[in-house]
Amino acid sequence: MRGWVLALIWLAMPVQAQEADKAAIDAVIADQFGDFGRGDTLGAYDHASPFIQSMFGTAENFGLMVRSKYPMIWASKDVRYLDLKEEAGRLVQRVYVADAAGSVYFFDYEMIRVDGQWRINGVYPVAADQVGV
Repeated sequence: MRGWVLALIWLAMPVQAQEADKAAIDAVIADQFGDFGRGDTLGAYDHASPFIQSMFGTAENFGLMVRSKYPMIWASKDVRYLDLKEEAGRLVQRVYVADAAGSVYFFDYEMIRVDGQWRINGVYPVAADQVGV
């Protein structure tokens, strides 16, 4: 009997770890959305991975890119965190975003751990036909 209990605990560990990761990942993404909503480009930039930071060089450049290419992220009205999944060894959080006009978008946030902290390593638009019900 004791062996079964240990086996069940061992099998549940990845689920618990993934749930804890999901909560932490959702919090990082939510913090970045909050930063964008306040116009805090430095705060939003701090949630990006070193790779993303090196692509833009400064928080100002990063903020300009988000404002111009992803206005629905910059000024979102509603954000919901959907499934966290692993794709080709990467953790990807699907996010529902609605803008002020009520248009709905989906994005995949690639997440990596840097020095023990979750960081956003890329944001990719998801085509409507790739979104499951």
